[in-house]
Amino acid sequence: MRIKRVQSLQPGEKLGQALVDDEGKILLQDGVELTSGLIKRLKDKSFTYIYVEDPLTNDIEVKQPLRDETRLKAVQTMKEEFSWIGREENLAGSFKGKNLSRTFSSIVDMVLSDVKSHDEAIGLLSDVLLYDSYVFTHSLQVTVYTLRLALELGYSEKALREIGLGAILHDVGKMTIPEKVLNKPGKLTDEEFEVVKQHTTDGYYILKDMPNVPLLAAHCALQHHERIDGSGYPHGRHEKDIHDYAKVMAVADVFDAVTSHRVYRKAMLPHEGLEILYQGAGTLFDNEIVAAFQKVIALYPNGVSVNVSNGSKAVVVRQNRNLPWRPVIRIMEQDGEAVFEPYDIDLSVRMDITIANDEDDEQEMDVYQF
Repeated sequence: MRIKRVQSLQPGEKLGQALVDDEGKILLQDGVELTSGLIKRLKDKSFTYIYVEDPLTNDIEVKQPLRDETRLKAVQTMKEEFSWIGREENLAGSFKGKNLSRTFSSIVDMVLSDVKSHDEAIGLLSDVLLYDSYVFTHSLQVTVYTLRLALELGYSEKALREIGLGAILHDVGKMTIPEKVLNKPGKLTDEEFEVVKQHTTDGYYILKDMPNVPLLAAHCALQHHERIDGSGYPHGRHEKDIHDYAKVMAVADVFDAVTSHRVYRKAMLPHEGLEILYQGAGTLFDNEIVAAFQKVIALYPNGVSVNVSNGSKAVVVRQNRNLPWRPVIRIMEQDGEAVFEPYDIDLSVRMDITIANDEDDEQEMDVYQF
């Protein structure tokens, strides 16, 4: 299979993997031939990437770090519990009888178990992303990235569960933001951005007063937009005053934000998202954390099309452990013509060849909006 941005789809291509929404409903079965109308519907639904059939690449395996059961359970739980939190009477402080720590800790345990069982770098998580569930899906994906990164950094079991709980609840303050601002189809005005920034302090006050929720989770909500040079918000804290969990979460949060589709911009591919983190390493983000993150992300996910330094075009076949920037690729085109018999090259062996970039144009991104 190949991975394609929905924006790049062409009529006549066939769906390589069924599209399932965040409630487990099948929207399109695999094998369906895509028409102009279906492609428009996918764009309207704000899907990010899909898999398409290709006889020359159908042996390529795409593994997800989360089981369908985990993803569906997590998103449904967040929808129910975040919506409950967002009710006016609950925001006023009436949280009696609710044990969110137990509810979300069980989800974190499921995610952590899946992430530990995933034996290769994490590929794209945004292939089934619907715009109206962005907050919930984003929270789950940040949790996946955060836990995998924390594992790479050697966190203890206790710390993994603490940071996982902080990650899954980090955006709970967005329940206080007016929907017209939260889901605005365009860049925010300065005034609107000030409203959005308030979600960090709102999240802190929601969580710190909630029975059974550790204060650490509240601080994750408060500090995940702080930056080590003091340029973040809400308090402009510098490196030594930011909790380590929040520093890890900041990297995961920005990466997921830029690699997820929004109506006002297309999603970046992983290597483009990592470039954003590189640009901020040492100023916005902790150098050690960014370096560790590179090791756990599939910069060029299985099935993605890439340009090669020798002028060829290829598709990524599989990952090389600990060398995510040098996967195995399949040469599909040379000198502007299709290869009669495509062949594979292991970039961990052929050091004279590199991936130049993906086949779509790269875009600039303002990291301060995330």
